Amino acid sequence: MKVWLLHHRDAALLAWRRLFVVPLNSLLFVIAIGVALALPAGGQMLLANARQLTGAVSATPQISIFMAANADRAAANEIGSRLGKAAGVRHARFVPREDTLSRMKANPGLRDAIEVLPGNPFPDAFVVSVDDERPESMERLAAEFRRWAGVEHVQLDSAWVRRLEALIGLGRNAVILLGALLGAGLVAICFSIIRMQVLVHRAEIEVSGLLGATENFVRRPFIYHGVLLGLGGGIVALLIVTAATLWLRAPLGDLARLYDLTLNLQPLGAIDSALLLAAAGGLGWLGATISLGQHLDR
Repeated sequence: MKVWLLHHRDAALLAWRRLFVVPLNSLLFVIAIGVALALPAGGQMLLANARQLTGAVSATPQISIFMAANADRAAANEIGSRLGKAAGVRHARFVPREDTLSRMKANPGLRDAIEVLPGNPFPDAFVVSVDDERPESMERLAAEFRRWAGVEHVQLDSAWVRRLEALIGLGRNAVILLGALLGAGLVAICFSIIRMQVLVHRAEIEVSGLLGATENFVRRPFIYHGVLLGLGGGIVALLIVTAATLWLRAPLGDLARLYDLTLNLQPLGAIDSALLLAAAGGLGWLGATISLGQHLDR
């Protein structure tokens, strides 16, 4: 076992030294691999951060009912009474238009615009919690509320969250597809690099064979070469994604605040980073293995 470990250590060190025989070429190869991996890694980072938006919403889906602008308080009281008797309604909270106006005026960005308006532009509203939180059941209740006299608009507060979840699912599939395509490109890059390495060290390989070296002994440095290239590309991809995260954090945070949302863009987590490095090293290994199978036997 000790001899086996020493052979792997020597092969890894030899592969590491070969990277610096032509350092500029090795650097360019690593950067090319890193840029390719940064695209799906960046997509995964954005998907992970999009979860912050869904988590910012209450876990309990609710229905918001907005009264017509010209509806008086008596009409609002009647709607409140009907909500108290409606089947499927767990709780209904009344939000007076005066409270909404005060809350909007507390926002510095809206205060000046509201001050120039001749009156209170906000309607009375109700926030309804339901017994059955399944989307189809809530849609039926919302459709019923829309038919009530004096109701101007009914909104499912969690509807945009479901749309966002659907977009996240679509984005996840797009990231998987992009990762598969660029992963194939990474394998092709490592395939070509190892092929060139085999040609460069052809005489050395032939002498090793004449001296009785086993096939695995000859293959190990090239396999480690491919793995090191993949890992180097994975590290470059992590650096690119981290730099992009830090650069975009402030403008995306400002944009989210305009919509009363909190978004603090975070880089890839430890698990995602480890998976990226493992995938990069594995793809480098795969490219090297395929290349050796095609060219070393010849």
